[in-house]
Amino acid sequence: MRHDSRQPDQLRPIKVERGYTKATPGSILISAGDTVVLCTASLDDSVPPWKKHEENPGGWVTAEYNMLPGSTSPRKKRRADGRSSEIQRLIGRSLRAVVDFDALGPRTITVDCDVLQADGGTRTLSITGGFLALLDTVLSIPDTCELAEGEIFDPKKVFSNSVAAVSVGVVNNQPVLDLDYIEDSTAGVDMNVVMTGSGDFVEVQGTAEGQIFDRGLLDAQLELATSGIQQLSAIQKECIGEVWPI
Repeated sequence: MRHDSRQPDQLRPIKVERGYTKATPGSILISAGDTVVLCTASLDDSVPPWKKHEENPGGWVTAEYNMLPGSTSPRKKRRADGRSSEIQRLIGRSLRAVVDFDALGPRTITVDCDVLQADGGTRTLSITGGFLALLDTVLSIPDTCELAEGEIFDPKKVFSNSVAAVSVGVVNNQPVLDLDYIEDSTAGVDMNVVMTGSGDFVEVQGTAEGQIFDRGLLDAQLELATSGIQQLSAIQKECIGEVWPI
């Protein structure tokens, strides 16, 4: 039993509120326990300058990540740092892994992940919520964008799969799923796993934080992550409902 009474293979309570703000077509407030992230996705009918030189430039998806000053105690200073840059690159890579840029067309979607409250797992929750914000933005394109002459936009063709992420680790020699801050700060092994809804790996980040780990512990953590992703994917699908295009 863990300090919060969860079983080793149990996620923190996940809550998702769709359409949390009105300024962007994709807006998701997502929480895992006491970690809360606002994910918004904004659409721009153009592509980055470096893509304009391509013969048939498809679209692009990028991400930004930030922890608001009041998300932690003591206050986090309002400035960009190396950790935030690394995390937003991870979010961008994870989202792009399941997007067909040709089907998206010459458009750029920027997914902003702002941590309102941090209690571990902010990067993984940002990916899980960021995908939902991205998906809602793509679903809005036929109704909100002026399509090019002859263009037939099909949201179902934009996504090859869904994507979600979860943390796993070894705490007191026990592999556990979805670490909060107390567990993360004392874990002997810390790992973040990004997977598609069908069970393929997108990225695995694993570090020995105080103890080395063998293949058995690695496999045990990946099994926990796979189970967690299956649960998160089901939550994503339930959140979107009948218009789920994948």
